[in-house]
Amino acid sequence: MNNKRNLLKLAAAIMAMGAAATPAQAQEVVKVGLILPMTGPFASTGRQIQAAARLYMAQHGSTVAGKKIELIVRDDASVADTTKRMAQELVVNDKVNVLAGFGLTPLALSTAPIATQAKVPMVVMAAATAMITEQSPYIVRTGFTLPQATLGIAQWAPKNGIKKVVTLVSDYGPGIDAQDSFKKVFTAGGGTIAEEIRVPVRNPDFAPFLQRVRDAKPDAVFVFVPSGVGAAFMKQFTERGLDKAGIKLIGTGDVTDDDLLNDMGNAAMGVVTSMNYTAALNTPANKTYVEAFGKANNGLRPNFHSVGGYDGMHVIYAALAATKGDAKGDTLLAAMKNLKWESPRGPVMLDGATREIVQNIYISKVERVNGALYNVPFDKIEAVKDPAKIK
Repeated sequence: MNNKRNLLKLAAAIMAMGAAATPAQAQEVVKVGLILPMTGPFASTGRQIQAAARLYMAQHGSTVAGKKIELIVRDDASVADTTKRMAQELVVNDKVNVLAGFGLTPLALSTAPIATQAKVPMVVMAAATAMITEQSPYIVRTGFTLPQATLGIAQWAPKNGIKKVVTLVSDYGPGIDAQDSFKKVFTAGGGTIAEEIRVPVRNPDFAPFLQRVRDAKPDAVFVFVPSGVGAAFMKQFTERGLDKAGIKLIGTGDVTDDDLLNDMGNAAMGVVTSMNYTAALNTPANKTYVEAFGKANNGLRPNFHSVGGYDGMHVIYAALAATKGDAKGDTLLAAMKNLKWESPRGPVMLDGATREIVQNIYISKVERVNGALYNVPFDKIEAVKDPAKIK
């Protein structure tokens, strides 16, 4: 009931906003409200996306089709109620044309009704639960989905001597997606799941769960934890002696996040993951991107969330160019669908039917390159659509 009342208030505010907006405002500035976790346990996600968005603007200018692009950044500290309030304020008070960012699934879900009510495109750059785009027709995603990211490692494992696996995932939407997607593909390839373990998202103590993994004596443990938590997991994995017990660590690229990988030390060596991006991708476009990103951010290495932010800005710019500066919500959204471009991660497109990004998934192994740890890709699956939406 409260949600319905809030949406009615928002609708009234949006109508008033439309009546009060001056033609000069509508014509001259296109505002992008970027809501990110810049503080708290998932701050690395916000830091990566903001850096990438600002890099894109520095490289491509702040004017598109005669319109000035204004980026308004808000820190939600990964609290969904804060995200929702900030989205409402950005729509009603700041009159943004696009909402963007969203570091975790609950943050994106809290904003979906606002995007629908306001008819404002919402570019999800990080949150990765598959069903997010189904919560509003105004959502497009430039990051990835967990079923996409999981596909590579789930196919690779049973072909490479891994037959018995325990899954260990963070207990929220993306973790459940990762668990279920891995199980479906891995068992279809002949593998078996010995146990399914879920751990708290916030302030997790992995030790008791890792003991359960050790007791099950699998060939490997498949792991999904949110970006920023991988270093803590890796430390406890080693402390509990799972590596010495011969249990391999496999997962999605979140666990060996490029932003934090060097801090993990030798414990990360040899870990195999699959993901939509790695900074070690050996292409001219990515080499240029990694160099520019590091130069603009005191040597910071870009991770998979960074390309979600970088390509999210590309989608906004390309759509605005296609509409010749028309930033009305439905017009801009229509121009975003079916866009194709060359990203640092490789060739990508936005599927017009699902509003999901279609992209390569890379299978990588942690190796030391010139003294630093990298996720070095050794295989890929090309042009992967979100498996959760393939009928």
